[in-house]
Amino acid sequence: MQAVILAGGAGTRLRPLTARIPKPVVTLVDRPFIAFMLEWLELHGVDDVILSCGFLAESVRTVLGDGTAHGIRLRYVDEPEPLGTAGAIKHAEGLLDERFLVCNGDVLTDMDLGGQIAQHERTGATATLALISVEDPSAYGLARLGEDGAVREFFEKPAGAEANEELVSAGAYVLERSVLDLIPSGRPVSIEREIWPALIGNGLYGYAASGYWLDIGSPQGYMQGSFDIIQGKLTTSLSAGLDSSHLSVADSAQIAGRVVPPALIGPDCSVGEGATVGGLVVLGRGVRIGADAKLERTIVLDGAEVGARCVLRDCVVAERARIGSHTELSGGVVIGEDAVIGEHNVITRGARVSPGVVLGDRAVEF
Repeated sequence: MQAVILAGGAGTRLRPLTARIPKPVVTLVDRPFIAFMLEWLELHGVDDVILSCGFLAESVRTVLGDGTAHGIRLRYVDEPEPLGTAGAIKHAEGLLDERFLVCNGDVLTDMDLGGQIAQHERTGATATLALISVEDPSAYGLARLGEDGAVREFFEKPAGAEANEELVSAGAYVLERSVLDLIPSGRPVSIEREIWPALIGNGLYGYAASGYWLDIGSPQGYMQGSFDIIQGKLTTSLSAGLDSSHLSVADSAQIAGRVVPPALIGPDCSVGEGATVGGLVVLGRGVRIGADAKLERTIVLDGAEVGARCVLRDCVVAERARIGSHTELSGGVVIGEDAVIGEHNVITRGARVSPGVVLGDRAVEF
């Protein structure tokens, strides 16, 4: 089976993590962002993946290569300019089979693709959308299905919508090649706004999927996805390295303080005396945590340093950033790679610090 992953966006929602690094290869827990999707696809029999790239495409190739490490064939199509969700598929037309999957690259999931493909074949559909029930569907357009599973309409959630109507697009489609004939060439085209409406009553079906599903394209989603992975809330190969309390500490890590599960502590990390790390903490390779620091619901990526007596809650610290002693970060703060935050700073309220920024001691109390 063949799949196209739409990963051409600049990752604006996820900045500053994507200011220098293309979204598909931003680190999620211990591997590139997109690796979890490649693993999921491979488990469902996908052996040929076309990655539609845009921003910093060459960096994606350098990190992921030809897909051998993931057990698949991985090819690339570069968008010369943003072409929209359907335009990107059309741009890959020369590589596509008679039937293929399309997946949104922002999704973390363990949905059953096999069930979706089987329904597609059974109904003789032209396109089958995976649909998922979410806790708050207000940010999404909803799909209403007929008894035969055909999509009857898309609509914004009206007051008093039935619970079983609250199905949103899960960003995974099975398409017949004939869909490409509906997509104009040479301009941006939205599959949601232009192609799906044209297919209502003409072979567009919905598949009511179940399982784990999360949009991880924002800092909030990125953090939640990281924590869900280390808690084993979805099936990944990483789960095997966690003990029954959802704790993984690399053999080369040096722990003088206390680690509270769920947590993942990467190779060559050090946690200083009196420090408390966890629960819900991910430390990448070579991270240094100072004495008496406290970290909770926090992600600190490779090579970053957190000084003594810092307090970090609900935040992300990117690669090689340095956080000075007695500094507090909370409330969804994201610190970009190579940033330097001096001592005795207080940063909160979802602030985002760009890569390489240097803040002096006592420079911020926000």
